[in-house]
Amino acid sequence: MAISTEAAVLESEGFAPRRKQLGLWGLAFQRLRKNRLAVAAAVVLSAIILVATLAGLVDAVGRYRPSEQQYVEILTGPTSSHWFGTDNLGRDTWARVWAGTRISLKIGIGTQLVVLAIGIAIGAGAALGGRFTDNVLMRFTDLMYAFPDLLAIILMRAVLSQRDWPIIGTGNPQIPGLPGPLLQVILAISFVSWVTLARLVRGQMLALREAEYVVAARSMGASTRRVVFTHMLPNTLGPVIVAVTFGVPTAIFAEAFLGFIGFGLPPPTASLGTLVADGQGYVRINEWMVVWPSVAIALLMLSFTFLGDGLRDALDPRTRR
Repeated sequence: MAISTEAAVLESEGFAPRRKQLGLWGLAFQRLRKNRLAVAAAVVLSAIILVATLAGLVDAVGRYRPSEQQYVEILTGPTSSHWFGTDNLGRDTWARVWAGTRISLKIGIGTQLVVLAIGIAIGAGAALGGRFTDNVLMRFTDLMYAFPDLLAIILMRAVLSQRDWPIIGTGNPQIPGLPGPLLQVILAISFVSWVTLARLVRGQMLALREAEYVVAARSMGASTRRVVFTHMLPNTLGPVIVAVTFGVPTAIFAEAFLGFIGFGLPPPTASLGTLVADGQGYVRINEWMVVWPSVAIALLMLSFTFLGDGLRDALDPRTRR
């Protein structure tokens, strides 16, 4: 009782006890929690990932597998045995939609991992490598930026699918699936998606290169590697994380478009784009073949987009009040 009375007296006299100061990420997390739309998007996205994972485990040991055909049940609507109905070959749409969702998540996240590696390497190299290196890397980046994205993805996908890719050091050029169709799509989309991130990293690095704490670290004898990895790179993570979050739905839509036009994953692999493409010819007979994968694409893209908006507001210092 005496302690609380003393604290109240100190606070009334302007000597409030010091509270623990939150860092950048703590403040950003607090701001993100106040964004209801971003929190709802994170909850929906977590639920999608959880259900997709559990559906894959259940379909692997029981019920219906994505490629299992039942010709006695073709083009049926939602029933108690087939929750999302069946397609033109009697395959369970529930299993195929969640299999396609897993494929889309793998492609979206895998693409951004490749983009992150390429973008940071080229952006940091351009900002820290001198004027000649900067000019060479940025002109190459401008060249890639000027090339039509979808055309480059289609060409890259065609090139990767027509070659034999041996394991380095084995001397065997006939090993199939290297890279496999999934990795081919990831590489094809990454081929044109790293440009924006490279420019972002370069701009952040150029701004931080003249920051006071970076200059102070150099004057105290810190090595270039220490300055880059301790002071500069961590302070670029905020905008980079936001850009990567926005890049996931872009990659998901690109994969869906490739599957829709026939350049996606080969059958019988179920991707959301191929499911929509397969269902368009039967939309008047069984519209559920198109509805469910379209809803899955929309939920994934909206969830990542709203989460990216929330992260941008939480990590951008100009939005702080």
